[in-house]
Amino acid sequence: MRYQFEFRPYQRRFIRPLATSHGTWDIREGIILCLRDETNIGWGEIAPISWFDSETIEQALSFCRQLPTEITEETVFSIPDELPACQFGFESALRGLGSGGKKNYSPCPLVPLSPCLPVLPSPSSLTYSALLPAGEAALEQWQTLWEEGYRTFKWKIGVYAIACELKIFELLTQALPPDAKLRLDANGGLSYEDANLWLWTCDNIQANQNRVSIEFIEQPLSVDQFQRMLELSYFHQTKIALDESVATLKQLECCFKQGWRDIFVIKPGIVGSPSRLRQFCLDCKIDAVFSSVFETEIGRQAALKLAAELSQHHRAVGFGVNHLLEQEKDNWLENLWKF
Repeated sequence: MRYQFEFRPYQRRFIRPLATSHGTWDIREGIILCLRDETNIGWGEIAPISWFDSETIEQALSFCRQLPTEITEETVFSIPDELPACQFGFESALRGLGSGGKKNYSPCPLVPLSPCLPVLPSPSSLTYSALLPAGEAALEQWQTLWEEGYRTFKWKIGVYAIACELKIFELLTQALPPDAKLRLDANGGLSYEDANLWLWTCDNIQANQNRVSIEFIEQPLSVDQFQRMLELSYFHQTKIALDESVATLKQLECCFKQGWRDIFVIKPGIVGSPSRLRQFCLDCKIDAVFSSVFETEIGRQAALKLAAELSQHHRAVGFGVNHLLEQEKDNWLENLWKF
C-alpha cells in the first residue's frame, strides 16, 4: 500500500521563555505531516528536543525533504533509531490513517478543506500535572492552576542558586494544600552533593503528614551519572525519576537492564517507535510517567492515547503545559498548508 505524504514545519512561541538547566527556550519548532490514501487521512507530528538525545529540527526536516511524495509502511518502519521523533510522528500518522477517523479534515491539496482539525477529548482515565515556572513565580502561579483543577505540580530546580531555591521550596510546600503532589525537575543539573541535600530535604517533608506530598525528584544528575542516581535511590525515601537518561527506547531498555526500578519519565514524542514502546512497557511493567514535549494538539492526542493504555501506576501525566505556549488558532492547521 502506498500513501501520499506531505509535511509542513511550524513555529510556536512560549508566552514567557522557558527556563531550564539547559538554558532558555523561546520557540518550539516542529513538523506536521500527513499520510493519505484514497479515502482516509492520518496526522502526525515531529517535535524533537535535541538536548534530550533526539534528532535536531534540521535533521528531521532533512529526512522529510528527501522522502518521495509517495511512501509505504516499509518506509515508516525503517526510519532509523537516530530519528526517534520522526519514528513517533510517522507511526502516529500511519495509525491514524488506519482508524479512518479524519478523512474529512485534511488540508492536503486533493482532499476538500474543513474549517479546522477537530480537537478530540483526552482519555478520561488520565489526570494531569501542571508545570510551574522556575523560581519565585511558582509561588503565585500554582493558585491559578489549582483553581483550574490541577492537583499535581512540577517545579524546575537547578536553575538558580540552591540556597535561593530551597527557601522558595519551603514557602511553596507550606503554601500548597496537603492533598497536592509536587514533583521537582532538575533536568540533570545538580551536583551529587546538591542532589543529596534536595533528597534529604524532601525526605524530611515526607515525614510530616500535614505537608504536601513530594512525588519524586526528576533526573537530579546528568545522564553519565546513572550509577550514582541508582545509589541515591537506595538511600532515600523520596523517589527518583529518570528523564533525560531514558529519552529514547534504547536508553529505556539499557537502564532497566542495569536495575532501575524507580520511575521512568517517558516523552512519547521523542522516545521513538510507539509500537516498540508499547511492547516494552507491557513486557517490563515499568512505573512510568508520560510527559509532554510541548507538542501541538496532533502530537498530544497520539501521546495521550499511549499514556492511557500504558500508565500502569496511574500517575498524573505531564501534559499540563498549554498555559506556557501561545494558543493555536482555530484554523491554524489550514493556514499552515497555504502556499
